[in-house]
Amino acid sequence: MVRSIQMLLAFTTLVGVLLTACGAPAQTTQPTAAPQPAPAEAAPVRIGSKNFTEAILVAEMYALALENAGIRVERKFNLGATPVAHTALVNGEIDLYPEYTSTGLLEVLKQAPISDARAILEAVRKGYEEQFKLTWLEPSPFNNTNALAMTRQRAEELGIRTYSDLVARSGELKLGGPPEFPEREDTKGLMAAYGFDPKFIGDNFVQLDTGALRYEALMKGDIDVVVAFGTDGQINGLGLALLEDDKNYYPIYQIAPVIRQDTLTANPIIAETLNKLAPLLTNDVMSGLNWQVDGPEKKEIADVARTFLQQQGFIK
Repeated sequence: MVRSIQMLLAFTTLVGVLLTACGAPAQTTQPTAAPQPAPAEAAPVRIGSKNFTEAILVAEMYALALENAGIRVERKFNLGATPVAHTALVNGEIDLYPEYTSTGLLEVLKQAPISDARAILEAVRKGYEEQFKLTWLEPSPFNNTNALAMTRQRAEELGIRTYSDLVARSGELKLGGPPEFPEREDTKGLMAAYGFDPKFIGDNFVQLDTGALRYEALMKGDIDVVVAFGTDGQINGLGLALLEDDKNYYPIYQIAPVIRQDTLTANPIIAETLNKLAPLLTNDVMSGLNWQVDGPEKKEIADVARTFLQQQGFIK
């Protein structure tokens, strides 16, 4: 019996050898493949803004446009003035925000004013790329330049139509504006160019952070002159007198997305999308949209932005 079992085992071994020699596949145990992790969801593009109506409104339009293009967005609006927003961008706390070309040139790069819009854009693109690895996309056509405004009644009462007219009264009138206004390089240049009394941005200056507060103070008579911007809705909405910059001191301020280069490399569709949006934002359009938010209707910024883009067929 034992001999029979030994013969059977030997025969089985011989068959295995013959099959291997003939090319029959050997029976092996296949290792179990390790489960593959699910692909990680792309990080959202973090959009910031400065702390006034137009900046937040444009940032919301950027956000809606990118969401419509299939990009996840995180909103980090109302950060503060230029130094705060710019630092957040450089430090990687946000990926892009809307900035004004001459603000970038004068306040961030500390360069001299330039009169030509295209030359301003070329200068900030070069400076931001070299110093910060940031890119400027295409600007919108509207020019939200710095301005000074008064109520028509007060301007007529004092006979003030131009900045030069204002100079003679600048030591006695109260000016209201954002806290950073007196320290801005362009403000210092303005003071020197016209010869304003130092009190105008010194003892007589009233810090008023948001546009709405500034205009409320002007209408109440708490201030005589307000720091305005060319596309503020209140200028037409309240029937204000926009004083003439008769020496053409202030340069052109066009808004554009400033974006981290690594973000743009990872999401090239951002440039295509926001560059298509840019031409829609003209002076009249922006002034009207701002007034919808800051005027008597007090509409929500998100609603104003969405309705406008839907009416333009830009988003669904």
